[in-house]
Amino acid sequence: MNDSTTTATALRLGTRRSALAMAQSGQVADAVRELTGRPVELVEITTYGDTSREHLAQIGGTGVFVSALRDALLAGDIDFAVHSLKDLPTGQPEDLALAAIPVREDPRDALIARDGLTFAQLPDGARVGTGSPRRMAQLNAWARSLGRRIECVPIRGNIDTRIGFVAKGELDAVVLAAAGLTRIGRIDEATELLSPDVVLPAPGQGALAIECAAANADLVATLAELDDPGTRAAVTAERSLLAALEAGCSAPVGALADLAGEQAVTELHLRGVVGTTDGSTLVQLSTTGHVPASPDDVSVPQQLGRELAAEMLAKGAAGLMGERAL
Repeated sequence: MNDSTTTATALRLGTRRSALAMAQSGQVADAVRELTGRPVELVEITTYGDTSREHLAQIGGTGVFVSALRDALLAGDIDFAVHSLKDLPTGQPEDLALAAIPVREDPRDALIARDGLTFAQLPDGARVGTGSPRRMAQLNAWARSLGRRIECVPIRGNIDTRIGFVAKGELDAVVLAAAGLTRIGRIDEATELLSPDVVLPAPGQGALAIECAAANADLVATLAELDDPGTRAAVTAERSLLAALEAGCSAPVGALADLAGEQAVTELHLRGVVGTTDGSTLVQLSTTGHVPASPDDVSVPQQLGRELAAEMLAKGAAGLMGERAL
């Protein structure tokens, strides 16, 4: 047969086994097939974060969904991998390339509550499911500002499991990433999309990371065509803030960089927050910098993140985080 799609060697894409991971990896696989004309096969890999039943804050969070995929890359068992960017440790291994960060999905958090309620409509003492210290800190602070109290209940499990806690009446609401709900076609179940003015997302939330061996220059160059420079600049600033705070991805740190400009994108507005999980104390600051002229220049967003982190540390952020990733 002369059909190149049947004779070309398939590219092996490593992915976690969850429905969400398979959905987002499937979207990347489609893009790579269209880009290269080569078949792409999904290789399912189980990570420590998938098998552990401990809460993410207890097992550290940093890298627990990533290490097995990276090991498979280095062993040559897969050609490239797709991660949720917020799961990636901020330090990039020299032998692996972050080849592409595609256009970001909605970075906000989403509330799914009983009876179609918004957060402000939840009753005093409402039980809200989330395993994220970042969400706990900001949700508790929000409830305090409304003159009421919520109980944040640590939960694990896939999206079905988490939404099921509300459907069964075990919880009044759960908070999930809007991007994940969108990617599996369930965003319509959200009763409220939480404004970043009230709840900042995790650094890199809503973005995907496509990683491959740095030595495979041809594949790095091919995958780079899926990169979105604006998204890369934004998440670089957010992750630089996280790294400068020396905080792991299970620390109560939120960050979001917005791109702005009249005709062309010229500015990067970065907001960050650190807080105690009971919401009693938040350090929330912002800064603005210029977007680099070259998409390959990450020094500007990196510096923006470091500068904002320094301001937050000067305001006492270090004492609020608990876990430090040293």
